[in-house]
Amino acid sequence: MRLSSIASAALALCAGVLAAESNLTESRTTHKILTGDFKPPQVFENTNLVRTINLEKGYVRETTNVLITNTDKSPQSDYYIPFEYDSIGKIGGFDARDKKNPDTPLEVSIAALSAVLDDQGGSSKYVYADEYKMLADHGRPTQYYVIHLSEPLPPKGTVTLSISWHSLGLLTALPASIKQEDKQYLVYKFSAYVPSVYKTVKQKTKVKFPSADVPEYSTTTGLTSSKDPEKQGSSFTYGPYDTAKVEPGVAYPVTVRYEFNKPLLVCTALERDVEVSHWGGNLATEERYWLRHDGATLSNHFSRLAWGTQAFYLAAGQGSTSALRELKVALKPGSVDPYFTDDIGNVSTSRFRPNNIREASLELKPRYPLFGGWKYSFRIGWNNALSTAVRKLKTQSDTYILSIPLVEGPRNAEGIQYESLTFRVILPEGAKNIRWQTHGGTGVPTFLEEQSLHKTFMDTVGRTELILKASNVVDEAKDVTVLVTYEYPWLAGFRKPVTIFLSLAGTFALAWAIGSVDTSIGRRKK
Repeated sequence: MRLSSIASAALALCAGVLAAESNLTESRTTHKILTGDFKPPQVFENTNLVRTINLEKGYVRETTNVLITNTDKSPQSDYYIPFEYDSIGKIGGFDARDKKNPDTPLEVSIAALSAVLDDQGGSSKYVYADEYKMLADHGRPTQYYVIHLSEPLPPKGTVTLSISWHSLGLLTALPASIKQEDKQYLVYKFSAYVPSVYKTVKQKTKVKFPSADVPEYSTTTGLTSSKDPEKQGSSFTYGPYDTAKVEPGVAYPVTVRYEFNKPLLVCTALERDVEVSHWGGNLATEERYWLRHDGATLSNHFSRLAWGTQAFYLAAGQGSTSALRELKVALKPGSVDPYFTDDIGNVSTSRFRPNNIREASLELKPRYPLFGGWKYSFRIGWNNALSTAVRKLKTQSDTYILSIPLVEGPRNAEGIQYESLTFRVILPEGAKNIRWQTHGGTGVPTFLEEQSLHKTFMDTVGRTELILKASNVVDEAKDVTVLVTYEYPWLAGFRKPVTIFLSLAGTFALAWAIGSVDTSIGRRKK
């Protein structure tokens, strides 16, 4: 009865609450609870709307530029974006900006219907997970993202918004099973009419495919005077449509089937640890992956002989395959001591190129090619000089700032999506007053924050550990930087050597005390 999409939606809602209570100084996502009969007020009109659906990677990226007009008699500031009940839990990286001020993201709220049930004690509770399905069975209620304009829009005023997000798990392989050497095709379904709670006057949708091989697609009838969709290379355009007389919420189903002969990579969990050592002047990074290929499965048994022949032509730049052959990880210049291990042990089929001025390259080849339905778990790690990521603030004594990317994983052309991301920053023992924020990038995920102690060798009370958790993250998050500010007193740097000295001194004292004990059996002669 439990649905993964509902759990994801619940997590997103809870994340909005906790992020608001954390010390994230630039949190842009909050939450809002709606009543069962809620309907967004009809105070806006979509005067002109252009949507772009990007299918070039293994997930869907949707961008909408819309000119909205306030049709109400009073200023308005809340613009609602509807999502289906079973799809909102797959949405990530939601970002909204005013075209006049594109560098500053607008504040966004997650608004969801909630059941309020009376329990035996007579109190009430909000239902988000299993019991939430009862609401869905009575109409599958629509959920919303709410964009809060930077300032209320006056009557008849207009503003152009740029809205984008990515969706995970919406692409399916057709056929679901293929031969080892066959091409892989994916199917995506959407509406030619952009879902909106407001009346839309004019609109069109542009779909970008990874190639011009689109054997099946829906055509519309009577919506335009010309052929619809219009083809231009690897792009299709549905519209433009004059929908001034179309009621809000009306859908026109469209299905496209296109070639995607690349791995459809999903990382069910990524654990990324960054350990800061002031004493050793080192920044150690380790990442643990649980990878899955969600593409078409093999219709017959895997043939090592056929794969060897196919790999020969692939190495020569001929042909393509939906199997995962290698992963390329771009590291900072100066990265050293890389390693690549899996459940069996060290994996020798890797290559490290450190002599690149702009970046170092770590090329990983799994023990076996990854086909549809196959899984592979592994870990990688490397070291950097601490000076490349940490600097001391001149304005504040004993205060440091750490700057690290949110994601540094594989950068394959087909992209990779992370269902769950756990980001740990392990600071030196004695660090305090931890603060953090994100910088750069678009579609910053909503985080759950935790702070705890991480104990390692020769620690006394333990090191301060900052844990950030997020869901529905894609490889585009590599452009997001996490800034961690902390205080590290001068005396705290001597905690480790003092601990080692006292431990050695205690060991020698204990050895001397044991050595001075008389362990003879007979009586000692005078």
